[in-house]
Amino acid sequence: MTPRAMIPKCLTLDTGPQAYRESGEGEAIVLLHGISSGAASWEPLVAHLPGYRLLAWDAPGYGDSQALAEAEPMAADYAARLDAWLDALGVERCVLVGHSLGAMMATALAARRPGRLAGVVLADPALGYRDADDAKRDEVYRSRWTLLAEQGHDAYAEARAPRLLRDDADPADIDRVREGMRRLHIEGFAQASWMLANDDLEGYVPEGLPVPATVLCGTEDAITTPDASHALAERLGLSYHAIPRAGHASYIDAPGAFAAAVDTFARPLLALSPGNQKRTTT
Repeated sequence: MTPRAMIPKCLTLDTGPQAYRESGEGEAIVLLHGISSGAASWEPLVAHLPGYRLLAWDAPGYGDSQALAEAEPMAADYAARLDAWLDALGVERCVLVGHSLGAMMATALAARRPGRLAGVVLADPALGYRDADDAKRDEVYRSRWTLLAEQGHDAYAEARAPRLLRDDADPADIDRVREGMRRLHIEGFAQASWMLANDDLEGYVPEGLPVPATVLCGTEDAITTPDASHALAERLGLSYHAIPRAGHASYIDAPGAFAAAVDTFARPLLALSPGNQKRTTT
């Protein structure tokens, strides 16, 4: 395995195929993409996080991963699949990095299986709209996948990809985001949109996260804004780290700074050392 590549892989769970990408060796950092993306989007981090086993999944209904059976899933349903995937991989303990909608899935897994997690990074976190009125929830639910169905993948990606990055984003980064949007499946996109519209990140952890956690956000994120992300960190009693010159997809805009923040958080929690002993879950 080359140090700068994430290798596409797929294994079969009881629920069907689960696709992911993997790179490196060592303690595991698990990467959960957002609503308009996929596992391949994490590739820019690989060069900046040596010494870890990086595992990036394609969420259910994305890439070659089997969609969830639930027509109207919640983050807990994604967390159940995530838990089963990590079981199949033999990952007993990891740091979980959830970006945007992936942050809600990460929080749901922390509530479900805290003993599996050394820590959680909530990156540019989507909070969910469960407590909004009916009209707003319906608007959020239909605002993405219906446009994809109407416009087609190329037009949708061309129009929407730049919004996820800073104003002066590298054209290669915009192309990376566009390519991820071209791989979207309408069924999986619609299911994830339902979760965004009807679930709530903080509802999974009313007493706070049961594991160490931190919040990251790009300073130019216009989707899940720095103000909203900083306020979430304060409500949950978590540290907050700004990623300079980065938009919503902060790990693509600024992979070095993003990786440094993840490494600073993860390294002491995973106790990286040659004598590190194997841990067991609770």
